[in-house]
Amino acid sequence: MKLVINSLSKTYANGVHALKDVSLTLNNGMFGLLGPNGAGKSSLMRTIATLQEADKGSIYLDDLDVLKNKTEVRQLLGYLPQEFGVYPKISAERMLDHIAQLKGVGNKGERKDLVEGLLENVNLSKDRKKHLGTYSGGMKQRFGIAQALIGNPKLIIVDEPTAGLDPAERNRFYNLLSQLGENTIVILSTHIVEDVSTLCSNFAIICQGEVLYAGDPETAVSEMEGKIYSKAINKTEIAFYKDDYNVISTQLKTGKLHIRILKETDPGNGFTPAIPNLEDVYFGNIATRVDVNTI
Repeated sequence: MKLVINSLSKTYANGVHALKDVSLTLNNGMFGLLGPNGAGKSSLMRTIATLQEADKGSIYLDDLDVLKNKTEVRQLLGYLPQEFGVYPKISAERMLDHIAQLKGVGNKGERKDLVEGLLENVNLSKDRKKHLGTYSGGMKQRFGIAQALIGNPKLIIVDEPTAGLDPAERNRFYNLLSQLGENTIVILSTHIVEDVSTLCSNFAIICQGEVLYAGDPETAVSEMEGKIYSKAINKTEIAFYKDDYNVISTQLKTGKLHIRILKETDPGNGFTPAIPNLEDVYFGNIATRVDVNTI
């Protein structure tokens, strides 16, 4: 399948211009949507998920007009929003069975097998009979992942899915999404660069409602070869370096501030060449829009 987004724009009633002529093409596989908080990622996800209208533009899932055929789209969609509620006095097992019925899985035995498999995949089998109101934040997140996968969706949208997951749960989730991405379009919205570099064959960077970069991670990193330099400085010197260099990221280690800059030629002045990574691509694109010290 193919998802084509063309010139999508959205302005909210309070004047916030959340999306500005966003155009992207997504094929089967994992697609990462990177951006800082408030970048427009959730606005784009909600629009694709038919939960809000766009002011202009179009979205097509193959030949299906997403903005005009909401019911048909929802039958093909699995969605895990950044924040979602649960019915506190019902078990995970019963809730997933109910959602499966709503998704059209009528056979009781088929639903039972489906629910058991999903709970196993998200490591909730032993907690399947517990009320959802007793679940921790990480457990609720895993339940949300399970419900998004019901009905063999052709398009899966997950918004900040690894929030609240410990490293083992996060790794399990990575493996699950990777398997799904073989035959499905999976959109992973996140501000965690590692999620994208680990999982996604293609990605886009969005900031202040605009797409700043779209491509594959390997090519994006290769384009930074020979352009990233690093240096350890005193914290008090950061203002000077920001005035003279394109500082794209900073990290405090053992009392020293390690800065990375983007420059076409060797800057000298004690800077040493650094091996680029996807974080450099991300910060290099958004540094002119957002102060790197606020991310």
